[in-house]
Amino acid sequence: MSMQTRVLFHLTVGGLLLGGAIGAQAANLGFLNDTPISYMKQRDVDSIKSAVITALNDKQDGESTNWVNEGTGNSVKIDATITIASTAKDGERTCRDVGVVLNAKGQSMSLRPQFCTQDSVNWQLQKKH
Repeated sequence: MSMQTRVLFHLTVGGLLLGGAIGAQAANLGFLNDTPISYMKQRDVDSIKSAVITALNDKQDGESTNWVNEGTGNSVKIDATITIASTAKDGERTCRDVGVVLNAKGQSMSLRPQFCTQDSVNWQLQKKH
């Protein structure tokens, strides 16, 4: 095999392997295409954020509230159950764990965000490390 042919062969094989790896990586995330969050529009997100804040302010541990995206302009019906799982206090700081179960088009997904506040008004989503 000539040097030129060998280089072309290695470039071709390398390109095929790279293309296959990229395709496999994209395929691994394909399951996210049909999750409820993939159908949400900005108005849905704003609406559910408001519902979560209301639950943080008004619900006791173990209590739930339901949310539906009616009136957001989205043709896909999305609903959620928002449950305050637990509350922890450390001095002036209060943190609450929330369970959110989203449903759309027969699919369901669960989220477990935590929010904390110092003043019981400005709840901040906590990043998980």
